[in-house]
Amino acid sequence: MTAELIDGKGFATEVRKRVGAHVAELSGLGIVPGLAVVLVGEDPASEVYVRNKGIQTREAGMNSWEHKLPADTTQEALMAQVAALNADPAVHGILVQLPLPRHLDAEAVINAIEPGKDVDGFHILNVGLLGTGQKAMVPCTPLGCLMMLRDRLGDLSGLNAVVVGRSNIVGKPMAQLLLGDSCTVTIAHSRTKNLAEVCRGADILVAAVGRPKMIPGDWIKPGATVIDVGINRIDEGGRTRLVGDVDFETAAPVAGAITPVPGGVGPMTIACLLANTLTACCRANGLPEPAGLTA
Repeated sequence: MTAELIDGKGFATEVRKRVGAHVAELSGLGIVPGLAVVLVGEDPASEVYVRNKGIQTREAGMNSWEHKLPADTTQEALMAQVAALNADPAVHGILVQLPLPRHLDAEAVINAIEPGKDVDGFHILNVGLLGTGQKAMVPCTPLGCLMMLRDRLGDLSGLNAVVVGRSNIVGKPMAQLLLGDSCTVTIAHSRTKNLAEVCRGADILVAAVGRPKMIPGDWIKPGATVIDVGINRIDEGGRTRLVGDVDFETAAPVAGAITPVPGGVGPMTIACLLANTLTACCRANGLPEPAGLTA
């Protein structure tokens, strides 16, 4: 392996420490950032994720609330819960855990969240603000990727960036963030013609397409920085393991730097959720935003 390993786990630890230091400063002013998470139903993976969010939120010195609603919760009841959190001045960030049960309208729920408290960055107003280069709440995973790229490369101006994936959660906001840092950006996907050639032109390659090992090493420009957002569980020899959208074994000898799976992008998501909650709190109180923790 010749590529530098980008340690997302270690980077996330540093981000959480920086968040905690800012929170301590705010506490001295009598201000405590607060994050409220709403969980509908009993999906095991979601329950574990929400529990981890709560632990890390409290470790950072923030207030943390979990609102667990039954799986048969009505749209009206869920919207009422969101409205109550919108009106609570102690709550600076609201996150409704996805996916929701099928009978609920997730888009309506997300767009009912006060945009300034939308720490997931999914509200249509935040999407529009990001797309037009204005101050927005930014989705956590792309924000984490941007932080790691800035740390690794410094100034991103003029670099060719290819984002493989066009989801609203990662691909599209990632492209907007890279444009904001003056990259030349291409959004590609599984139906892109000559996808291999498109990827080979990238100084920065972000893989977020959701297909295990889709991108082999010979699609990567020598020395490129590769950010692998994919988390895919595959069966190998009767055992399961997690792999990314990039074939790590063939990519690592070619790339200049690469994120592993697991231990790369994943840990940054919750760290950036905490950073977004801190940012939301600062904005709500008319205070300067924490340096280096926003887009």
